[in-house]
Amino acid sequence: MKFKMLLARHLTAPRIFVGSFLLLIVTGTFFLWAPFSVSGKPLRFVDALFSSTSAVCVTGLTVIDVGRDLSGIGQVATLVLFQLGGLGIITFSVIFFGLMGRGLSFRGREILQSTFLHTPRRDFLRIVRWVLLLTVSIEAVGTLLLFLRFARDFPPGRAFFQALYHAVSAFNNCGYSLFADNLAGFQGDWLINLTVMGLIVLGGIGFIVLFEVIDFFRGRLKRISLHSKIVLLTTAALIRVGAGFFCFFESRDVLAGASTDTRVLSSFFQSITPRTCGFNTVFIGGLTNATILMLIILMFIGASPGSTGGGIKTSSFALLMLMIRGRLQGVDEVNIFNRTVPREILARTVAIIIAAAISVIAVTSLLLLADSSGASPGAGRHLFVEYLFETVSAFGTVGLSMGVTTQLNDIQKLAIIAIMFIGRVGPLTLAFSWNQSRRGLTYAEESVMVG
Repeated sequence: MKFKMLLARHLTAPRIFVGSFLLLIVTGTFFLWAPFSVSGKPLRFVDALFSSTSAVCVTGLTVIDVGRDLSGIGQVATLVLFQLGGLGIITFSVIFFGLMGRGLSFRGREILQSTFLHTPRRDFLRIVRWVLLLTVSIEAVGTLLLFLRFARDFPPGRAFFQALYHAVSAFNNCGYSLFADNLAGFQGDWLINLTVMGLIVLGGIGFIVLFEVIDFFRGRLKRISLHSKIVLLTTAALIRVGAGFFCFFESRDVLAGASTDTRVLSSFFQSITPRTCGFNTVFIGGLTNATILMLIILMFIGASPGSTGGGIKTSSFALLMLMIRGRLQGVDEVNIFNRTVPREILARTVAIIIAAAISVIAVTSLLLLADSSGASPGAGRHLFVEYLFETVSAFGTVGLSMGVTTQLNDIQKLAIIAIMFIGRVGPLTLAFSWNQSRRGLTYAEESVMVG
């Protein structure tokens, strides 16, 4: 009895959430490390760990060629890992127990509500079941559309697996591809581009947003929540602005001489994919510095809460911009759509962004310190942008790279593994899992100069 009480006391919701990802990563590591998962020589343990973490955290960074180095079993294993990692293993546990007629524990409900919902709802279990049904339906449609295109180049069986793999990878915002050049070979293909972009956006805006939008158009919901409005508007704005800047910055470089179709598709694709999905149709290492900076910003922002993506989230970015605007206007509150955002949410937003920035700075510094590209002082200075890009990509669970992933040494790989994990579970959630919340003392207030 004492052991159960002790276990219940220490197994907090954040710890269970973080622990489920750790368990899945460890399981995937040993599976990918096994000889039957590779088509050639076995993977080094650190490479298996890197690949498993990247799949579970739906990042997409890889130190191997998934289509060449992994066997069919290994490829299926990565598919299962980023499917479980995208929705969360606890989500599947809830569905399983629900089908078995068993109830849901308080902590399980707490974890899933914080994962998918912005406010507690009575129809919680209906939403969780709907999440699984929606996931299967969207991935099935995506698989069908991609199959129609891949069937022109591959035998039916291979075409179906290619379509399934890329559809699941896109919806879960992973970016793992079975092609050596990712999707660069389909740069001007409308069907491939539109399907993958649609899957990325649907997987990245959050399940509760999809749920509310569908219920609103079906007449079951009178008003879309403030959260969903912010997410939809911010997502649309980032896509349009990103595509416009990409086309402008690359008009004389990567897009020089390209057809109008290719310019449009490439611009929108590279605007959507940095928002936590690492597919690419152009060579990232060949982009201009202005474009690289824009991609870093988009990767840091990431997807939306309650989705399969990472980053600080679109809602956090929107609230930060509204806070800055309010301060410049001399207004303390954040008001939008005739609603006032609670100050507790604003404080949490600032904490998330600062924690994310500190994590990125720390890991980038570690990559630079552990650089072994040269012995002379400053030999690795030319890789600063590449390392910063790699770190932000890992934190945002994006998977885009400027080509340095395969050149990382073991210490650098472990650093990227850590930031991928932090980016997936969230820096604050990870901090809460280590520290039990304690109510602090309140003393007399005294002013401090800032700014």
